[in-house]
Amino acid sequence: MKIEILAIGRLRKGPAYDLAADYQGRIQWPVSVRELESKHSDSKLAQKDEQQKLLEAFSPGAYVIALDERGKSLPSPELAQKIEDLRLHSTSLVQFVIGGATGLGPDIRKRADFLLSFGAMTWPHMLARVMLLEQIYRCQQIINRHPYHKE
Repeated sequence: MKIEILAIGRLRKGPAYDLAADYQGRIQWPVSVRELESKHSDSKLAQKDEQQKLLEAFSPGAYVIALDERGKSLPSPELAQKIEDLRLHSTSLVQFVIGGATGLGPDIRKRADFLLSFGAMTWPHMLARVMLLEQIYRCQQIINRHPYHKE
């Protein structure tokens, strides 16, 4: 199973970049990050443009998990079980979606197979990328019964 993160915005060199690269390097599964950007300064136009770019980036047959505040908050072991179930059911590609500063448009939420929330708090989208990579790594470790995750 391949994992692709579709993320709005470019992660620039710095602490968040270094953390993202560290976690991405630890993940044994094929994982890639595709960065998409809008050049619009108007937030409504930017969100519409970002939504269109994301919709075009979805691969046919991919299982799409969108990070959204309206989504379901899962404990890490439950997220690991969800990913393991997808692997066992021969899902070839899981695409995680991280919106930009204005969030995800309604068409992305409708297209998503699952809406995942990192809690009720609002997180900067660049930090959400690091958190997602860490959670993917944590899921891998839980599935492999490695003691990284503490209960």
